[in-house]
Amino acid sequence: MSSKAAPRRNRIDPVNAGLNIWAILVYAFLFLPIFIIVVYSFNSGRALESWDSFGTNWYRSLVDNPVIRKSVITSLKVAVGATIISTILGSLAGIALARRPGKWVIVFMGLVFLVLVTPEIVDAIALLIWYVRIKGPFGPGFSDIIDSDLINYGLMRLWVGHALFSTAVVTLIVRARLAGFDESLEEAAADLYAPPGRRFRQITLPLMMPAVLAGALLAFSLSLDNTIISTFVAVAGSSPWPVYVFSALRAVLRPEVAAISTIMLLLTLFALSIVAIVLKRSGDSAEEVAKTITGAG
Repeated sequence: MSSKAAPRRNRIDPVNAGLNIWAILVYAFLFLPIFIIVVYSFNSGRALESWDSFGTNWYRSLVDNPVIRKSVITSLKVAVGATIISTILGSLAGIALARRPGKWVIVFMGLVFLVLVTPEIVDAIALLIWYVRIKGPFGPGFSDIIDSDLINYGLMRLWVGHALFSTAVVTLIVRARLAGFDESLEEAAADLYAPPGRRFRQITLPLMMPAVLAGALLAFSLSLDNTIISTFVAVAGSSPWPVYVFSALRAVLRPEVAAISTIMLLLTLFALSIVAIVLKRSGDSAEEVAKTITGAG
């Protein structure tokens, strides 16, 4: 006579349950303030601190507010300019670090990491003193040479300040990308008498392009929310969006700040999503995507 075995009960591991709960609390701690800002951007009241009713009037008023519109346009100009500068300099530095090993690499990598770990307040004060001392393209006299709505000395100051940190990020991303590939293809092209320029265009550049695009998009998103450096080096007439928000905190904080912050958040998430898509389409795994974005080699 056969007897059926009693079904085994799944026992709950208290350690795993505790870790899951802790992970939920950590995510709530990180993202709950952002969620609250997004919710309160639909507040139809005039103060962000108190909820009145649901409405989208603050999103519509953004177009009619010339101060906010100008600050957002300035932020986009600064982000594009800083992205171009940091992408070019960072890509060239990443190629040199990956393809020209030597003792100098240790020193250069130390300088790159120094830029990353230096507090932004230190960079901002140093840049402000530097701009005041050297003037030139970073002083008011530059406006006498170039007087345009597209470029002025205020934008020049912000471009250099934002590109300082972003260049280090792009350098690490490009270096991590090229470090995963050997030089056999480039050496084979050299054996076939391909000139250096052609080897770079047809072999090196396609290999590093996903990392270059990822670094450019990260540099763009980092520039959008750069507050400390922008506050120190911005001048009248070239104040980006973070400076406007910082000045608005001294008065009544209106839901329009939450509305444009939500739009900036969506723009940043879109840029990061494009980074992940570009790297995934290039054949990288999820772990490799994370390593490339963080610059881990």
